[in-house]
Amino acid sequence: MEKGILYIVATPIGNLEDITLRAINVLKNVELIAAEDTRHTLKLLNHLEITKPLISYHRHNEDFKSDLLIRKLENGTNIALVSDAGTPGICDPGEEIIKKCIENNIKVIPIPGACAMINALIASGITTKEFTFLGFLPLNKKLRKEKMEEIKKETKTIILYEAPHKLEATLNDLKDIIQNRKIVLARELTKIHEEFIRGDIDEILKNVKDIKGEFVLIIEGAKREEKENELNCLSLEDHYKYYEKQGLDKKEIIKQIAKDRKVNKNEIYKKFV
Repeated sequence: MEKGILYIVATPIGNLEDITLRAINVLKNVELIAAEDTRHTLKLLNHLEITKPLISYHRHNEDFKSDLLIRKLENGTNIALVSDAGTPGICDPGEEIIKKCIENNIKVIPIPGACAMINALIASGITTKEFTFLGFLPLNKKLRKEKMEEIKKETKTIILYEAPHKLEATLNDLKDIIQNRKIVLARELTKIHEEFIRGDIDEILKNVKDIKGEFVLIIEGAKREEKENELNCLSLEDHYKYYEKQGLDKKEIIKQIAKDRKVNKNEIYKKFV
């Protein structure tokens, strides 16, 4: 028996017109739709006049539901995976079933469409050449502090998601780290009250009292010289470990340390022979 296909279908993040013809056709033709919240997805399907069986697939049931979906796919059922909004697999449980499909040689086909972080980035006015997506910041204090340090050192544009009730606290946590870097707060993307709030961290904080909606934060990366100054304050061993954690090999690390410290790489090489 031929195996089924898992379609990863992007759905609108607000405006219901932001769905592709291909996505609509896939939703019409699959045998089953796996949804993060079936009630939410049902509203979209009713709007599109599509009637299909739905199965819930979310963070709290992904372990046993993944096995169920895999069995159905193994038996030839074509399934569309959708999240509440946007592209499945990004900051939602979709990535687990995708991994399991790959492990079981089940075909996975992405159906492109809306993605909040990309829409926020392209309209932010902050460089799109290189960027780092960090999703939601951890709640655990130790892990959160580590992530803040990562943001402090990152020279690429940084993208974060944040819930409205945590936004002000997160901005205050970031205040000492990003200082005068540019920041853009994208709110309610594609919806009636879509808004881009731009400025430095103090300006943004003035504008977020009792603010509501779904948020994406776009943060300008650290200036190269800021990062170099910070790294050069480390011991050579810690400087080495910093790049080692990024997956660089010994030769690349020595070359980068020499560049940061503006010295001959042979001088650094002697320290690590």
